[in-house]
Amino acid sequence: MKEKIHPTYVAAQVSCVCGAVFVTRSTIGNIKLEICSECHPFFTGRQKMIDTAGRIDRFNQRFQRSKDIRASKQNS
Repeated sequence: MKEKIHPTYVAAQVSCVCGAVFVTRSTIGNIKLEICSECHPFFTGRQKMIDTAGRIDRFNQRFQRSKDIRASKQNS
């Protein structure tokens, strides 16, 4: 293998929004997750509400703006 062409492989701290923290190795320094095995419904066996409303609201706003633009072009 050629020397000095590979990224450095360092210990990386992975932290989740639920508060779980563990250490692994990666070429990236610190990693932040929204869902990990400590809080994912598949692993825990309990349902958890995941906040997707922000994405849906943002999509609906963009969709409404495109409707408004089309309506203003037709009225002009």
